[in-house]
Amino acid sequence: MEFTLLIVIIVLALIFDYINGFHDAANAIATVVATKVLSPFQAVLWAAFFNFLAYWVFGFGVADTVAKTANTMDINLVVILAGVVAAICWNLLTWWLGIPSSSSHTLIGGFAGAAIAHAGFGVVSWYKEGKDGGMPSGVTIIIAFIVLAPLLGALISYLISIWLLYSSKKSIYPKLFTLLLMASTIWFVESQMLYYDAISEPRFDSHFWSVACEAHNIKWFLVAFIVLSVSMFCLIFSSLNLNQAALLLKKMQLLSSAAFSLGHGGNDSQKVMGIIAAAVAVYIHTSGVAQESLPDWLDVILPKDDIAGQMPVWIPLACYSAIAAGTLSGGWKIVKTMGSKITKVTSFEGVAAETAGALTLYFTEHLKIPVSTTHTITGSIIGVGLTKRVSAVRWGVTVSLLWAWVLTIPVSAVLAALIYYVLSLVL
Repeated sequence: MEFTLLIVIIVLALIFDYINGFHDAANAIATVVATKVLSPFQAVLWAAFFNFLAYWVFGFGVADTVAKTANTMDINLVVILAGVVAAICWNLLTWWLGIPSSSSHTLIGGFAGAAIAHAGFGVVSWYKEGKDGGMPSGVTIIIAFIVLAPLLGALISYLISIWLLYSSKKSIYPKLFTLLLMASTIWFVESQMLYYDAISEPRFDSHFWSVACEAHNIKWFLVAFIVLSVSMFCLIFSSLNLNQAALLLKKMQLLSSAAFSLGHGGNDSQKVMGIIAAAVAVYIHTSGVAQESLPDWLDVILPKDDIAGQMPVWIPLACYSAIAAGTLSGGWKIVKTMGSKITKVTSFEGVAAETAGALTLYFTEHLKIPVSTTHTITGSIIGVGLTKRVSAVRWGVTVSLLWAWVLTIPVSAVLAALIYYVLSLVL
């Protein structure tokens, strides 16, 4: 019975991942479709490819955070099953209504709500201090980033927009600022890199290729590439005529949407990986099966203290494949909201919003915080709109989105609790 429940949870988790893909496809493709840089079909192919490519870029930090939403020693598989079912129901409902709610917070809310129904509020990891002064974790931090992620996206996109606007003027000062930013970016990224001696499991004998292909380093290379690409455009922006600038901005949108799709895949796929890892940990605890007797394809160990976790390769591959397949299915109702209803989006706004969204996702993933890609890109689009005038943002639509964001975790939690009670009677 326990093993059957585990298999059902894994299948449903991957179905949720697929739904997450088409539910959140609009986040990555709305602006490139709205500005006609790509057709809808080309856009979903582009986004799905980079969703999957994220497998080689990001680690498992967010997955670990999600897996530890509740203490796996105090829950059972029915709890996780109820959480996943509730998340699927809420995601399908908001997709049907065209509301860009958060798949991430739906999953976490469902997991936490079912756990509370089973063992009370104490079972949930609300707040845990970070090691050595690092970033704290827990559901409280995740809830805080419901506000912080879109604000961060809005701030970054606003600053990028101002930077681009001033770079279009024939003045030496924007160029000096750009050169200083380029130098600062190179210095910062170099300081974040892991060199050969610091890599625990080098992939190659060659020092160069081991450093170049280390996932941690690839992420920072991408940050540098994004910032330096925008910087190069800013250096020549003032010498371009209107048509040349518009054409180049459209090409840059391909870069910015690809960067955001990478962040979307890396952030959202890890949440499902965390749920599957938690389910295996609960199965080991409740069934009494020894870790050593598990088949290799279920050999999952959650990180604890200084002990590194492990996960068979099929889990991340399946999760990244599922979200990419979901993105291929599109999400046209939400595309309309994200691409036109919040504010009018041109290639200029698209580059600023997607670049800001991508940088925000990379930053939060580095901190191992599961955030909403929906909230992040919406905040970034709002930030761009504010550079024109406050009235350029359609605040009526935005307020409706905010209500959906606020309600997602509590509604998912209550729904999961109800489903848990029903399933407990049946199972």
